[in-house]
Amino acid sequence: MNTWSIMKRILKQFRRDKRSVALMIVAPVFVLTLMWLVLDSDDTQPEIALVDVPAPVQEKVDEDAADWVEMSQPEAEEALEEASIDAVVQWENGSPSLTLEGSNPTTAGQVKEVLSEALASGAQPDIEVDFWHGADDLGLFDYIGPVLIGFFVFFFVFIVGGVSFLRERTQGTLERLLATPIKRRELVYGYLGGFGLFTIIQSILIAAFSIYVLQMYMSGQFFYVIIVTFLLALTALSLGTLLSAFAKNEFQLIQFIPLVIVPQVFFSGLFPTEGMAVWLQAIGHVMPLTYGAEALRGIMLRGEGIASFQVELYVLLGFSILFTTLNIFALKRHRSL
Repeated sequence: MNTWSIMKRILKQFRRDKRSVALMIVAPVFVLTLMWLVLDSDDTQPEIALVDVPAPVQEKVDEDAADWVEMSQPEAEEALEEASIDAVVQWENGSPSLTLEGSNPTTAGQVKEVLSEALASGAQPDIEVDFWHGADDLGLFDYIGPVLIGFFVFFFVFIVGGVSFLRERTQGTLERLLATPIKRRELVYGYLGGFGLFTIIQSILIAAFSIYVLQMYMSGQFFYVIIVTFLLALTALSLGTLLSAFAKNEFQLIQFIPLVIVPQVFFSGLFPTEGMAVWLQAIGHVMPLTYGAEALRGIMLRGEGIASFQVELYVLLGFSILFTTLNIFALKRHRSL
C-alpha cells in the first residue's frame, strides 16, 4: 500500500461520512456567525438611579452617556439588591455619594467615568464611593469566573459522559445489557447514577480550586455553589448520553460540540448580551449553561441565598428530567420494550 492508496481510502471514508464533511463547512460558518452577532452588538449604557439629586446637577448629566432614572431611596436599594440598576447617586448634606452595584467591574468603571464627567466642575466636592456587592479590587477574572466554573463543569462532563456511554454501545456492553430483562429507564438511571457520583467529585474539585486556590471572589456559601454545579453537571451528563445515541463513533460525538457547547459560551454571560437584539437574547434562555452561570454569579458575586436563584435550579432540574426522558426513548433504537 502506497501513499496514493492511503489517500484514496481516506477520501472514500469522507465520502461515506457525509455528515462529517458537511459539518467541516457548516461549523466554522456557524461559529463565526455567532461571534459576529455577539461581538458586533451595540454598546450598553449603565443604568444609574438619582436620589435627591439637586436640579442643577441633574441638568448637567449627559443623557447619552447613561440611562438616568429618579428613584426614592427604598426603591434604589431594592433595585441594587436585585442588580436591576448599576449604581445610585445620592445627595446627603450637600455632598454626593455613589453606591455601585459592583458585581461587574467593567460597568463599575464605566459608571465612575460617566459621573466624573457629570461632576467635572471644581465646585463639586469629591464623591464618596461605596459598593453594594463586590469590592473595589474586583477584577475581570472574578466577574467571568462563575461562568468559567459552570462552563468547564458542563463541557467536560458532556464529553466524558457522552464518550463513555458511546463506548458502552460500540463495545457491545449496552447490547448485552439490553438482552436482559432490565428496563430502559433502569438502565438510564443506573448510568446516570454511576456517572453522577463522579460529577459530584468533579464539581467540588473545580469549585474549590477556583475559590480557595485561585482566590476567585466569593461572597456566598460554598454549599450553594456545589448544588448549582452538580445540577449543571447532571444536565450535561444526560445531554451527552442522549446525543451519543445518535453518533456511530467518538469523532461524530465530538462534532456536536460546535452545535451544542459553543453557542452556550456566547449566550451564557461570558460575553455581554445586553446590547443584542431581543431575539438573540432569547436564545440564551433555552441553554442550560445560562441558568447555571447566572445562579453562580448570584451566589459568588452578590451573596444570594437559595430563594434568589431557585428558579434557575428548577430550570436546570427540568432540563435534566427532559434529557433523561429522551434518553429512555432513544434506547428504542437498540431495543423496543
